[in-house]
Amino acid sequence: MNRQRPVLPRPSASPGSTDFVWATGIEDTFISQPNPRTGRIMDEYALTQHYDHWQEDLSLIAALGVPAARYGIPWYRVEPQPGTFDWSWTDQVLPALVNQYGVEPIVDLMHYGTPAWLEGSFLSSEYPDRVAEYARAFAAHYKGLCYWYTPLNEPRVNAWYAARLGWWPPYRRTWSDFAAVLVALSRGIVETQRAVAEIEPQAVFVHVDATDLYKTADASLVEEQTLRQELVFCALDLVQGRVDETHPLSGWLRKHSISVESLEWFRRHPVQPDIIGYNMYPMFSEKHVLRAANGGVEVKIKPCWVETFTELTRMYARRYGLPVMCTETASTGLPSKRIRWIEDSVESVYRLRAEGVPVVGYTYWPLFSLVAWPYQRGKLPFEEYLIHMGLWDLREDPEHPGNLRRVRTKTVDAYKQVVASPVPPLASSA
Repeated sequence: MNRQRPVLPRPSASPGSTDFVWATGIEDTFISQPNPRTGRIMDEYALTQHYDHWQEDLSLIAALGVPAARYGIPWYRVEPQPGTFDWSWTDQVLPALVNQYGVEPIVDLMHYGTPAWLEGSFLSSEYPDRVAEYARAFAAHYKGLCYWYTPLNEPRVNAWYAARLGWWPPYRRTWSDFAAVLVALSRGIVETQRAVAEIEPQAVFVHVDATDLYKTADASLVEEQTLRQELVFCALDLVQGRVDETHPLSGWLRKHSISVESLEWFRRHPVQPDIIGYNMYPMFSEKHVLRAANGGVEVKIKPCWVETFTELTRMYARRYGLPVMCTETASTGLPSKRIRWIEDSVESVYRLRAEGVPVVGYTYWPLFSLVAWPYQRGKLPFEEYLIHMGLWDLREDPEHPGNLRRVRTKTVDAYKQVVASPVPPLASSA
C-alpha cells in the first residue's frame, strides 16, 4: 500500500524550531476476553460505534487540522486465529485516513489486551513472539502507508490492571505478578520494535506510558514515594537497556522474582524510541503517598493542574534526553473546563519550548466521549459509563434509538484555534 503524500518530518535528538505535531485520537481499549462475572468485553470502537461511523470520525479528525492521529489496531480482530490475519476493516480505514484525509497515523499496535486465543495473555511464554509476529505482519501489509508506530500503549497501567487489580487477563493481584507482566510487556515492546524496523527502516517509534507525579508529606514514606516514582519509568528504562545493578529498581525487581538473566536480556537487546510519549490527565496524574489507618501505605489521587503537567514534562526530557510528546491529555467536566485545560497546558508547552525542553507534540485525547473501564465489570447500560472529556460528546440520537451522535462542543473550536496558530520556536538548549 502506498500513500499520496510525504511523511511527517522525522524527529531528531535536536529537533528544529518547526518540528511539532498536533494530534488527537479515539479511545481504543481492547479487552477481548469476556469478564467472568458479566460476560462483557471492552472494545471501545464497538461501544462508541466507531466501527460503524469510522468515515464520519475520520472526517472529524481531519476537520481539526491536525497532521497526525494516534490510531489503535484491534489485534484480536485482525488476528482472530494464530497466524491468520484479516485486514478487511483496516484496509478501508487506514488508506482513507492517509490518502483521503491527509492525516499521519501514529499506529497503536497494542492498546491493552491480547487475543483470547493466547492462553495466559501476557504471562504466556509465547507472548513476546506472538506480538512480534503480529507487528511484523502489520508492518509488511502497510509498508509504504504507515510509518509512525507505538509498540504498546501504557505498559505500567496495563500491568496494573492485569496483574495488581486483577481486572484484566491474566487476572493476577500481587506485586510479583505486576513485575512479571511489566517485564513481559517490555520484552514485547522490544520485539515489536525490532520486527517493525526490519520491515520498515524509516519507521518512527513513539513509546508511550501513563505518567504520574508521586508526592508525600510523611518523611517515613519517602522511600515508598521514590519507589512509586521509579516504577513510572520502569518499562521505558527496561526497553532502553538502562536497568543494571545500579538502577534504583534493580533490587526491587529481583525481590519480586525477576531474574538477573531477564534483566540482562534487556541490556543486550536495547531499543531506543524516537520520541518519548507521556499521557497526563489533571484528574489522575498526581498521587499522594499516605500512612493508612492500619499502619500500612495508601495512595490517593489528588486533582492537579498545569504545574504538575509542566513538572512531569521536564522530568521525562531530563531523564531520557530525547524529544518528548504529550500523547494523551484532557480534562473532564463542562466544555469550558476542557477549554481551560487546553489553553493552560498548551501555554505550558510553549513555555517549556522557550526553555529549550524538546516538546515536539501535543495530543488532545479523546476525539469524543469514552466508556469507562468499569463497564466491563459492571451491569449498568453502557451509557451510564460514558465520560464526556472529548472534543465531541456522544449522545443517543432521539430520532434513531441506539445510534450515538457526535455532538460538537466549543472545545472543538478551541483546539482548532491552537492547532492553526504558530508554535513558538524551540530554544537551542535547556
